[in-house]
Amino acid sequence: MAKSHWLINPKRTEVKRFIKNEKSIDGVFEYMFVDTGKIVGVLEKEPPVMTTTVSVDIDLAREIYGRLISQGWRKTEEVWQNKES
Repeated sequence: MAKSHWLINPKRTEVKRFIKNEKSIDGVFEYMFVDTGKIVGVLEKEPPVMTTTVSVDIDLAREIYGRLISQGWRKTEEVWQNKES
């Protein structure tokens, strides 16, 4: 699976995950999935409830990522435990 990049909003109520579409053709058609999730329960114990996924051109994904950072979103890691493990 491709490496994912996570952002969390300043209120710690929402996350965004940016992950490359593995079916993209490097250098030709590069797309990212941008997933949005709501944080429910305790952040480090319960995974967010993912509500939407969009596929965007990699340049647009970079623009969205930068815009969110400028609005106070911060980088975060996937810290919740996977229920399957």
